[in-house]
Amino acid sequence: MKAFYSDHFVLPLPSEHRFPMAKYAFLRDQIQQTLPAVQLMEAPSASDGELALAHSPSYIASITDGSLSAAAQREIGFPWSSAMVARSRRSVGATVAAVRCAMVDGLAANLAGGTHHASADKGGGFCVFNDVAVAARLAQAEWGRQAGSLRPALKVAVIDLDVHQGNGTASIFRDDPSVFTLSLHGEKNFPFRKESSDLDVALPDGCTDADYMSALERALEELANRFQPGLVIYLAGADPFVGDRLGRLHLSFDGLEARDRRIFDWCFERRIPLAFVMAGGYGVKIEETVQVQLNTYRVALEYSARWRAGKISPRDS
Repeated sequence: MKAFYSDHFVLPLPSEHRFPMAKYAFLRDQIQQTLPAVQLMEAPSASDGELALAHSPSYIASITDGSLSAAAQREIGFPWSSAMVARSRRSVGATVAAVRCAMVDGLAANLAGGTHHASADKGGGFCVFNDVAVAARLAQAEWGRQAGSLRPALKVAVIDLDVHQGNGTASIFRDDPSVFTLSLHGEKNFPFRKESSDLDVALPDGCTDADYMSALERALEELANRFQPGLVIYLAGADPFVGDRLGRLHLSFDGLEARDRRIFDWCFERRIPLAFVMAGGYGVKIEETVQVQLNTYRVALEYSARWRAGKISPRDS
């Protein structure tokens, strides 16, 4: 299974900054040590043309040249720097590459990504560009060029299980019936002004494993009844974990692993290619955040092996 990383692009953040930049390199190190079957690859950089599939040219230019206002930088949560530009482009490029690989292999990943608070013309909540939105639209464009008029347009489902609602993604795809946005999130958590996804499931503070899984099962049933995707992009946020500083939900390691397994299984039984990204994770102990993410990769490898054993291309299913 291929997975793309961009952790060598590190933002120059002050020591007291609450964003856990170190988790990305920590995750890659743990994967290298314990999951050698994951093929780690450096992420490419997204071009202006690719970013423009989801973002306004003026916003892309303000990020690139550093003309972003101080207020806009505060909303993102990062001070502008050339490293921020490089990392943001690579994070998008990693999801683009993961989607391309998933369309061939069935399953692929980005060790970062899930920047779902970025909308077409602004960022927010540690999100500069919306990697999932760019990758979804690029996949649809590439599918259209390859398929021509012989097959229907590619439909994409975004299954967002970060603890925070994917307001930027919902905004970008608000009037796009070819993309279905599903978000399970903390009802009282950031963002406090939420956008409307195609399906929003708001969970109370303190939600535990059993209630979460029941809500997820109902959401997947509704998704299946309303939409038949040809690609799923999954935001496997670690922040519903009970030990997360910003999460407010109470999922255990086992609960989050069961969540991941259900998503991988839902896609595999339908032979829908799946690209997954790591999204949020702000554990009191960074080791716990990385353990949640590492568990996601362990489950993913099981399903990657199933794809290979079946010798079924997702394009043929």
